[in-house]
Amino acid sequence: MSFTFNFAVVRGVQARREYYIAMIPLGLLSKLFQNEEGYISPEHRAQRCINESRIPEIRDYILQNRDNYVFSALSASIDGDFTFVRSEVDSSVGLLKVDMGARFLINDGQHRKAAIEAALRENTDLAQETISIVFFKDDGLKRSQQMFADLNKHAVKSTTSLSSLYDDRDDLNNAVKEVVRTNRFLNRYVDKERDNLGKNSLKLFTLANFVRANRRIIKPDEFTKETVDFLKNYWGCIFTYIEEWEMLEKKEIPKCDLREEYILTLAVTMQAWGRLGRWFYENNHSMCVLKSLKEIDWLRSNPEWEGRVLDISGRVISNEDAIIRICAYIKRQLGIQLTKEEEQKENVTRR
Repeated sequence: MSFTFNFAVVRGVQARREYYIAMIPLGLLSKLFQNEEGYISPEHRAQRCINESRIPEIRDYILQNRDNYVFSALSASIDGDFTFVRSEVDSSVGLLKVDMGARFLINDGQHRKAAIEAALRENTDLAQETISIVFFKDDGLKRSQQMFADLNKHAVKSTTSLSSLYDDRDDLNNAVKEVVRTNRFLNRYVDKERDNLGKNSLKLFTLANFVRANRRIIKPDEFTKETVDFLKNYWGCIFTYIEEWEMLEKKEIPKCDLREEYILTLAVTMQAWGRLGRWFYENNHSMCVLKSLKEIDWLRSNPEWEGRVLDISGRVISNEDAIIRICAYIKRQLGIQLTKEEEQKENVTRR
């Protein structure tokens, strides 16, 4: 090897195969990893095709968080000759010398790499910052395909609820967490980790579903300092004026009965409250009318819910039409005028 790329690396061993971890300047990524040109059938490549729609979001994440963005390592294979020259001080540290004719193939992280390149086009100061790359010896297409499958099959994706709990970049997300924290009922019964509640769960709602409901109320560009106060007030009314919540607290209704016999804890009902909250936010209407929520029969056996929340077999309807119809029914009980869309959905329900 007359001309080589030289990387300071740490050597490791997995499955009896050596691998090497290097810190690579972001500006060097486009030189190391060449973009594939033309169509290659899935069976003749070891990666998914780039989803171009994902790139702007990741690029903006980098550019908007210059002081605290973070990326996990890329994984890549080296198709060509290389040697590891160990340090005299530590045999696991040394220099990886890769022939300049070798090819570097990404096994995991192609969208991160593409987004970094897009960010560099807008901010060249990023070029000297680094990302870690785990290099493996390329053992052919089959091995690379298996690596891709293994890396993706065994990755455990975080739940949406847990991501919402830990994400402090989103103003509305932070507002929702503040609402939960300061509302005793919500703080007790919102599951902040799981996206789906088990049959024996001690919780009634998921943070993920509650966040989605609040995104129906407040649009991304509408957030102000008053937003948190509005949300606290609105949800405070929802969880004050529905008597079943108080009955639960007094142990007059078992939690299992509340979940099985009422529509109150359904995700689709939470979204309907989100839609209703949007009306209050847009119209700056007094929330005193929400006191009439106590007059509504929330039992699943209430025939008004058939066609709105439940189909004729008693199964829950969870589509957007159901959200609109539940909200329309609640608005009628509160004496609030329906929108044209809600009127149309209500007319269909009555047929």
